[in-house]
Amino acid sequence: MSRSVSVSILGASGYAGGELLRLLLDHPHVSLAQVTSERNAGSFAHFTHPNLRGRTQLKFVRAADLTPCDVLVVGLPHGGAIGRIAEFAALAERIIDLSADFRLRDPQGYVDWYGKAHAAPAWLQKFVYGLPELYRQQIRGARYVSGVGCNATATILAIWPLFAAGLADPKRDVICEVKVGSSEGGNRSSDASHHPERARAMRSFAPSGHRHTAEVAQALNSGDQGSGAGGQGPVKVHLSATAIDNVRGVLATAHIFIKPGATERDLWRAYRQTYRDEPFVRIVKEKTGIYRYPEPKILSGSNYADVGFELDRRAGRVVALCAIDNLGKGAAGSAVQCLNLMCGWEETTGLSFAGLHPI
Repeated sequence: MSRSVSVSILGASGYAGGELLRLLLDHPHVSLAQVTSERNAGSFAHFTHPNLRGRTQLKFVRAADLTPCDVLVVGLPHGGAIGRIAEFAALAERIIDLSADFRLRDPQGYVDWYGKAHAAPAWLQKFVYGLPELYRQQIRGARYVSGVGCNATATILAIWPLFAAGLADPKRDVICEVKVGSSEGGNRSSDASHHPERARAMRSFAPSGHRHTAEVAQALNSGDQGSGAGGQGPVKVHLSATAIDNVRGVLATAHIFIKPGATERDLWRAYRQTYRDEPFVRIVKEKTGIYRYPEPKILSGSNYADVGFELDRRAGRVVALCAIDNLGKGAAGSAVQCLNLMCGWEETTGLSFAGLHPI
């Protein structure tokens, strides 16, 4: 697809919507058509996203005023797209939905993890899970792509090579702790996000039952769309989440028990073979220096995912790590990566920013 593609962003006043707007303003093949916000309709986008001053004169419109476009990116809160997906599909040939509304293939998953039945179950099989590192071929040319939970992105990328290479013991559970910044909670304030309560906090807000657990388990266990844990059988996943005093960033620390006899050389081979052709995944495992392991700080604003690992030989355990910017690779950056694949462009287009140091 060589011509300019018109893209509208539904729900562009949120943090992920603003990040997406920033990225698409510099995309050479994209013409931004409309951006919506019910609260801010009529105001300039840069009033809400001040980093975009001088970069765009777009004004927010209401969702009801959207006109047809080539691609519609939906940035509504979870549940906002389910009841209106047919309406949105009539506006655009292609849709990327950043929410969790179409991430799970099995409708029962929404009952189990979101507490209610999915209102549009027929649409679940129409969406491709938008993680290019696992589903690239399915995303190419797809009409409907779902976003990926930022915590799920970090967890999956940390551990996937061990399962893809058959090194992980499928009989042992996967246990992962994710540390997350405050922007993961969105731009609506609450008692928990009030500055005196949130500042300097290290707060365990989901010791168990985090909804992104379902996405990790799906990636490891489902054979559809070309993934699955190498046919090793069902893998149980346990995810805990802790809020820390960052604005951006996710650091996933996963504990995987591996099969007897696996060596550090095997681990290196697994990670290198899995990610050697991935434009946005970097293996970070240095013997010296400050940044020996993945660290979210230096990834702010980028679409990179830094992964690393450490072998605990005595326990037969691998500590697998992944750092991302939750608004970048965890949301808007990944959406642009999927957009590039859907439209047949170079996958890295518009995503070359490397992050900042120091910051």
